[in-house]
Amino acid sequence: MAKFKYRMQNILDIKEKLESQAKMEYAQAKIRLNQEEDILDQLRQRKEQYEMEGRELLIKTLVVQDIIENRGAVRSMEEIIHKQILQVTIAERNLEDKRIKLTNVMQERKSHETLKEKAFEGFLKDLNSQESKEIDELTSYRYGQKEDE
Repeated sequence: MAKFKYRMQNILDIKEKLESQAKMEYAQAKIRLNQEEDILDQLRQRKEQYEMEGRELLIKTLVVQDIIENRGAVRSMEEIIHKQILQVTIAERNLEDKRIKLTNVMQERKSHETLKEKAFEGFLKDLNSQESKEIDELTSYRYGQKEDE
């Protein structure tokens, strides 16, 4: 029996490697986004703690220097949070870019797999027609042998 060999198998192998690479890049981008979001959450919690401290300072004894320092810390945290929001946005865009790249690579691989399946179906059809020809020839030969006797 003949063996099926896909002539563009090396291209399909490359597409599969590119897909696995794109999956790794997407996973790394997702991890990076999660880290940036965690940092943002921690900064927001820290700001909230400063705000609670500020309220306590206003309720207890009024020490103006402590209140001024607390308000400065809250403003600093707001600036840091704003910068971190930008980092999260950048990480989200990067993740979206990696997702689009992964989707495109997956589509290319699937199209090559479809081509391979079609080539295999054509191979099977050719093989079946070849077997049918051989059977016909064998039948014709046997029929001819019986008539000669």
